[in-house]
Amino acid sequence: MRIGVIGTGRIGTIHANTLSRHRDVGSLILTDADPARAQELAQRLGETAAPGMDEIFRWGVDAVVITTATSAHAELIGRAARSGLPVFCEKPIALDLPGSLHAIAEVEAAGTILQMGFQRRFDAGYTGAREAVRSGRLGRLHTVRALTSDQAPPPAAYLPLSGGLFRDTLIHDFDMVRWVTGHEVVDVYAAGSDAGPPVFREAGDVDTAAVLLTLDDGTLATATATRLNGAGYDVRMELAGELDQVVVGLDDRTPIASTEPTGPPAASKPWTTFLERFGPAYEAELCAFVEVVRGERANPCNGREALQALRIAEACELSRQEHRPVRLAEIPGGAEPVLR
Repeated sequence: MRIGVIGTGRIGTIHANTLSRHRDVGSLILTDADPARAQELAQRLGETAAPGMDEIFRWGVDAVVITTATSAHAELIGRAARSGLPVFCEKPIALDLPGSLHAIAEVEAAGTILQMGFQRRFDAGYTGAREAVRSGRLGRLHTVRALTSDQAPPPAAYLPLSGGLFRDTLIHDFDMVRWVTGHEVVDVYAAGSDAGPPVFREAGDVDTAAVLLTLDDGTLATATATRLNGAGYDVRMELAGELDQVVVGLDDRTPIASTEPTGPPAASKPWTTFLERFGPAYEAELCAFVEVVRGERANPCNGREALQALRIAEACELSRQEHRPVRLAEIPGGAEPVLR
């Protein structure tokens, strides 16, 4: 199998390393907006660098992995679909609903594969939580609490391109609320704070946010995020039911300290980045993509799954701006067909 990797930045490098080692991947073709960066990575891995994206499609590949800037995702997904190629793409499909819907329409019209990169679906903790909920171990689920806290904000230049805290960060928590519980979000109420560094206000973004979500079975969920968690990178999910409760992300590296006299000690080596925390999950999702391309398993996260998480993020942004609850039915792209 020959795979084209478009984008050799931080996450693209990780994915290229995973694929280069995979027993079922014969070779890679790497390209990047910075050709020297792609060439350096190709030399290090013993793979081939292409001077541009056109060569990825002209030289012949069996599948494409897209890890470029988000602004290029939708166009590349469409181009791959028209070429009949399976695609793995980092989230999101696009930063807006029209772009996402158009890309999904192209994939569905072509009958090709689009697997989206929601790596938490491959994390052992979240998988265990899903099993606990689905097995009935927790009883009737009544409360879900999710959080994502970055130790330090991303580069200032990235913020205006990120889509904002709801679309860039909390979208993972929204996907997990759906995936773990098996229920849809029906309405949200969101608030955000830009009281931190001025770079967030300048980008029209917030550095901290909180959301109350109501699920279709009445379960209440909260999701919070911040870019400024100095203690470390903290990602958790608590699920409480009438019989039991479980937590994802609580281990000896969780960056939290107890104030109780007999509480556990603070982590001696707390998590610092998402790449460190979810390293095994990133590798597992690429291995799953190879299996999908080979026809050995079903797609674990298609474009419509990713669309639902984006719709929740869009509803949250609208709620924050208008200071009101927003029903998901207000956001386009739900049950309505994409192709006319």
